[in-house]
Amino acid sequence: MAIRRSLWVSATRFDQPSLEQDRTKHLKNLLKCLCEHYPLHIGGIHGVIHWARVYENGIRLAEENGADLTVVSLFAVFHDSQRLSNYADPDHGARGAALATKLRDEAYSIEDDQFELLHQACTHHTHAATHPDLTVQTCFDADRLDLGRVGITPDRRRLCTSAAKKDSILSWATKRGGEQFLPKKTLSAWNVEQLVREERIEPRKNPYTQFDHF
Repeated sequence: MAIRRSLWVSATRFDQPSLEQDRTKHLKNLLKCLCEHYPLHIGGIHGVIHWARVYENGIRLAEENGADLTVVSLFAVFHDSQRLSNYADPDHGARGAALATKLRDEAYSIEDDQFELLHQACTHHTHAATHPDLTVQTCFDADRLDLGRVGITPDRRRLCTSAAKKDSILSWATKRGGEQFLPKKTLSAWNVEQLVREERIEPRKNPYTQFDHF
């Protein structure tokens, strides 16, 4: 059986703590590039604090449903990385996918099939109701579970996976988003905690129609 190689190497060769450290290490290097070129305030509603909560949402979902952790982790940091507005910006997902294409093999490396899923997840995360692939569905849900940060309670009917619809996960993520929970462990591991302290902006509560989410 061939060993699957990617940015985070085969899961068969590491125990879970080592996997998490390896994943975080490589994301830290990528985050430096993404934060430096983020068009908006990095501490804003679609910035790195949101990315970190989406990352933690995605990891929890993937542990439940077996989604590809590499794709889910990369989606968390790319999906909103090219927003030009905190409000209506229908093409930001496609721009995030384009950046993922540009940086592939320069800042990170994954298999072709993983990249295709990452590209589709970034491109369609605000417009598509769902997707045939479980990993892409998990990416969508990881993002939608953080709508509480802008005063929107995630709608169970708009979630794709059974894991995201679980009462325990839905209430956990909704509470974190609504309280604008600061995921310090992840931010510290990504080496962006100081940047967040300097640039954090409290989200304003806005009507759902002003945001690009299905």
